[in-house]
Amino acid sequence: MDVRASRTKNPDAWMDSCPEFSKPICEQLREWMFRWQPDLKETINTNMLCYSGRKRVVAIAGFKKHAQMVFFRGMELEDPAGLFFGGENNTSIRNVNLHTLDGFPTSALRRLVESAVQLDANPDLPPPPPKKREEWPMPEVLAQALKKNKAAAAGYESLKPTYQREWKVHVSTAKQPETIARRLAEAIKALERGRKWAQRNDP
Repeated sequence: MDVRASRTKNPDAWMDSCPEFSKPICEQLREWMFRWQPDLKETINTNMLCYSGRKRVVAIAGFKKHAQMVFFRGMELEDPAGLFFGGENNTSIRNVNLHTLDGFPTSALRRLVESAVQLDANPDLPPPPPKKREEWPMPEVLAQALKKNKAAAAGYESLKPTYQREWKVHVSTAKQPETIARRLAEAIKALERGRKWAQRNDP
């Protein structure tokens, strides 16, 4: 998840500033949270409407073409309804993306929220064993670029597998040719300095 500056620290003002498309969805998600979990504390953090118990449990984010429910310990939750979207590059957070509420399985989302609250409320519950992720395939364009650039190849090899995976995901999840080219150039420039994906914009 990208860290974004918050537009405001006031939840009501934050809701008013949501993009036109996602605002009604965010309003409904907020209303559900008030009804489902009235004891959680509502705050603004990284431009999201966050709900916390002992720690942050879930958050609501509004974008131009969708809204999002963020589960901070989503990797530890069962998701029988298949609501989570993506998450290949995360170790804890999972997201539910909402483009419409028509026909949306509200009861399944409520069960996810309840499970997340229970997880947060039980400090003695041991975390699940780390899930072994399948190896992410090396995108051909990145492999070819590394063959042509010894410094970038050395930088890539110096990284731990987890950080190598982040670069492979970053390049291979691009769909449009211009996006692929931009991400590839970004990767090679950063890898020449041995940078992780999260450090790619560091001076």
